[in-house]
Amino acid sequence: MIRNAIFFLLVSFSAMVSSETIDVEYSRFYSHVNKLNSEDTQGLQFAFGFLRVGESRLCGINKAEIVTDKKIIPLEVSSEGRFTVPHERALKLADGIVRIDLAERANLCDMSVQLETVSTYVKTSYSADDLKLIYAQYEAFFNEMGGFLSFMMPSVEGLMFQFEDQNLDFHSDAHPPIMKGIMRLDESWINENNTLNLPVEPLRITAIASGK
Repeated sequence: MIRNAIFFLLVSFSAMVSSETIDVEYSRFYSHVNKLNSEDTQGLQFAFGFLRVGESRLCGINKAEIVTDKKIIPLEVSSEGRFTVPHERALKLADGIVRIDLAERANLCDMSVQLETVSTYVKTSYSADDLKLIYAQYEAFFNEMGGFLSFMMPSVEGLMFQFEDQNLDFHSDAHPPIMKGIMRLDESWINENNTLNLPVEPLRITAIASGK
């Protein structure tokens, strides 16, 4: 059983590689973002990036954009090296391409997909309802993806707050400690109707999940 782990997906994309530029069919991204096309998961998003082979860091991205015959849509890339794509069926029908200009050799970078909260939930203060809502969104996602095979899907056991400063340590009597840039809130703590006030905004909030 895997516990206290950030749930993430590693996927293999068919891509055309030229120098450090990768062209990936938008339809490949659409197949992921379309999984969040539900009122119960509107607070979640997939953030895409590239993991450096053999290392625990992301490859740098100089630029990312969606290209069609009629237009080019720039994509915002975070300082960490992740980006999101819009959920637009029209881009799929137009055979759009997601073009990524990598700062490193393409054959050293593997695509990764991170399930996280949208920017609305990146803040310093959370009400008890905020935390329960975020938790419920992750539960809904795993339930919807599992379907009749739900017994094979990970179960949500809490929320993990990641901070940009990976050396951040912060102790408070009001909530679990932040240690090395990570804070874990288990389900029981969330269900106690606790509020949360943080010293800085988190980088993202993901689910703590365990295998079945």
